[in-house]
Amino acid sequence: MEPKGSPPPAPPKRPPPKRMVSRSRTISWRVRLALVVFMAIAGTTVWFTNTTLTHSFTETTRNRAELRLALYSGNLVSELRRHAIVPQLLSRDQALISALQSQDFSLSTQRLISFVDEIGAASITLMDRDGRTVAATDRVRLGETYRNAAYFVEAIRSNATVFSVIPREVRGYQFTYSRRLIDSSGTLGVIMVEVDLQKFERAWAGISDAVMVADSTGTIVMATEARWRGLSEAEALKEQTPEGAIQRAIRATADWNALPTDVYLQGEAVMRLETRVPFQGWRMMSYTTYDSIREQVNAVIALEIMGFAILLALAFYALSRKTALRMALFQRESAELRVLNARLQREIAERERMQETLAVAEQSLAQSSKLAALGEMSAAVSHELNQPLAAMKTYLAGARLLLQRNRPEEALSSFGRIDDLIERMGAITRQLKSYARKGGDAFSPVNMADALASSLSMMEPQLRQRHVKITRILPDQPVYVMADRMRLEQVMVNLLRNALDATKSVDEPEVEILLAAGETATLAVRDNGDGIQDFDNLFEPFYTTKQPGDGVGLGLAISSGIVNDLGGRLTARNSEAGGAVFEMQLPILVDGMEAAE
Repeated sequence: MEPKGSPPPAPPKRPPPKRMVSRSRTISWRVRLALVVFMAIAGTTVWFTNTTLTHSFTETTRNRAELRLALYSGNLVSELRRHAIVPQLLSRDQALISALQSQDFSLSTQRLISFVDEIGAASITLMDRDGRTVAATDRVRLGETYRNAAYFVEAIRSNATVFSVIPREVRGYQFTYSRRLIDSSGTLGVIMVEVDLQKFERAWAGISDAVMVADSTGTIVMATEARWRGLSEAEALKEQTPEGAIQRAIRATADWNALPTDVYLQGEAVMRLETRVPFQGWRMMSYTTYDSIREQVNAVIALEIMGFAILLALAFYALSRKTALRMALFQRESAELRVLNARLQREIAERERMQETLAVAEQSLAQSSKLAALGEMSAAVSHELNQPLAAMKTYLAGARLLLQRNRPEEALSSFGRIDDLIERMGAITRQLKSYARKGGDAFSPVNMADALASSLSMMEPQLRQRHVKITRILPDQPVYVMADRMRLEQVMVNLLRNALDATKSVDEPEVEILLAAGETATLAVRDNGDGIQDFDNLFEPFYTTKQPGDGVGLGLAISSGIVNDLGGRLTARNSEAGGAVFEMQLPILVDGMEAAE
């Protein structure tokens, strides 16, 4: 009976292993739950980071693309407007008119070649009334007939300068300005100036964006891809090279972050931006890829994933310390961690490379901004020297007439005025140079009435030619301000010139000038023109309502900057009696003290 009785003591020894199994199962369940929660948090964080950074980097890229598009549009319009005045000037060239009258063109080609170097045009062609080329900077064209060419036919029919877009034999377009030459007998011929816009396409070829320019009919006339010219935007977007299966698979995996796609260009999602070119209804479009955005977002996400991986590895490390099994697990996780660390180093190196590329792009953008600022300053110099040059031309004509009438004393007076104008031109260039340096000019007390009288003297030829009624209302006592007199007169001349331009369509033009002294020195210039339509862009550079060739839209922008530098402000409004009122307010100088508004 002992063999049968010996087994019963064994069962009491089995409960401890059961409790150990239950405990291990409890720990495993908790670990699994913590792991699920951790993975959910990691997935949510990565998704939120991806969404937030994608929108943020996309907005940054869009803003930079908009800035580049504005620069390209401004440069294109500036080039077109700069050449618009050339045919008008050449149509008045007496040498060309005499050559057409006498049919002697021996020196005409050489004269046109000297002009093309100065204005930077692609070519200049002179045709007689039958459309035959009699002089050209491109000697190959001599003798060719363009009687049926659009730029010749439209110029013969029009009294103004005509802009034409002519398709080339190879894909591309020729952009020309043409104008007819006339004398008392009628039409003598046509002068044609070709604008070189291909230099912009060559410049665009060096950037990563795709750019195209369409005319008012929607036809692409300029593009970074030659095969797009002559097509509509929809047709250009459909043209793409064949794509293999491997390329499609790579693109599908690259688009996992669901970037906001505007259009697809050659099978790739791109960001589309469009701006209106203020020239004959043209539009400019640019297409920017999302590659840089993907690289930046993926780099940040990789760092987050690595961070979560490190936390997960640390958690396993803490658990592995309790048992040898978990220690072995920790060793395997450490090996994986080393692999992940190596991958992290590669990701960091890739991100550093991207940052270097971004720095190079930012330097290129800064250089473009410098070039745009240089173009704006060149246009400002041309704009500010226009008025003295016009006055000098008038005084020279008067001096020539006085010398012919044997009145040398009065002619010397005209030469004295010309000398003053030359001194003023030098002062303007010095002032613009100091304005570009943002240096502080030495201010001195300036009598506003004296500055106004000097400005009106500058405008005397235009006032006498236009027969404008000028009404001046001045205080009894002098009004002094602390300013640079040359810059102050520059603002006054710009305001007077805008008033004269605003009254061109008025039968009886009137300009009223009011100078008042109160808490500030106030100068108001009112005209009886049509008034102001757009107040938002009034003081923006290159904004103008004038016809092409009458102005570049810098006068008010420069004047506003000068008044701000003098501590005042320049405002505009429409008068109740009709017309526009421009009001300049400056701190007044009372007994040697400058009043602050």
